[in-house]
Amino acid sequence: MMKKPCIVLVTGAGGDAQGWGDMHVTEAVRDAVLANGCDCRIVLAENRREMENGLKSGDCSLVWSSLYFFSDRADIIGIPENAVWVADVLDELGIPYIGPSTETMKHLIGKFTTHEILAANSVSVPRHVLCPPATAAEIDFFPAFVKPNGESRSVGISDRSVAETPEALAAQIDFVRRELKQAALVEEYLPGREYTVLVIGNGPRREILPGRVTVAEEHYGKYPILRSDLRGVGLTRVSIPEEHAEEAVSLAAAACDALKCEDHVRIDMREGADGRVRIMEVNGIPGLKPVKSWSPQIYALYHPGDDPYRALIGAVVSSALERENVRS
Repeated sequence: MMKKPCIVLVTGAGGDAQGWGDMHVTEAVRDAVLANGCDCRIVLAENRREMENGLKSGDCSLVWSSLYFFSDRADIIGIPENAVWVADVLDELGIPYIGPSTETMKHLIGKFTTHEILAANSVSVPRHVLCPPATAAEIDFFPAFVKPNGESRSVGISDRSVAETPEALAAQIDFVRRELKQAALVEEYLPGREYTVLVIGNGPRREILPGRVTVAEEHYGKYPILRSDLRGVGLTRVSIPEEHAEEAVSLAAAACDALKCEDHVRIDMREGADGRVRIMEVNGIPGLKPVKSWSPQIYALYHPGDDPYRALIGAVVSSALERENVRS
């Protein structure tokens, strides 16, 4: 009998801030991998040594990591200058993994770099400036939207993120630098509708599934933006979009090609005042909380069935096994 592939899930304290979720989510992913006919085990690691020891303790066909880099922080991503990236270590060890390459992962976690690559490939993104090296005095578009360059889950986002004056802009840039210890990405504020697009698979088998994100009006503050306190508490709703679906699919395909994304990413988009959709962020390790996270929600909309979560996990794993030519 042919031996089953073994998927090793790597996680740690940073798994919730950086990737798909906490240990409960990791266990749900493991159970779904097992239900799809592969072996699966979990390795907890806060440094390279712990991961290497965990990988050596059993079979390993593919690694699927909820960590961009090793960290003991569970609150924010907060990339340190001396970060040791999981994919770098796996490349060095010659161990294949699920998800984008280490180069792509580093591009995705830095939103400014993502914007620059997409813009260079004629993929629609907002006007954008990184501060520093730029300063608030150099920004000439208002309203401006200010967010940390290297976070996810709307960390650091509030009504103050929309700056209508140079003074408000300077204050919010200072907040990001002071409180989150990182550069601020300043974008033109896009006031329109919010979209998120699930992309799974590779090449001709790639599937692109657009979703429309909504929140009841009464939960917004001054601006219709996804603040951090609206995320993960059951207030967001994802539905199949009635408008911009083809545009979102086309943008997502072009973005994945430009950034060389693989297996599973999720792309956030927003409509500008001109009615056109622009890409806001490409998430290299999308959340996988059953029911709550947007990837499982979108997949269930397009693939209703007895267990869409299991089917989603199976689709991601099978795409990576095929890409790496690992027999299942």
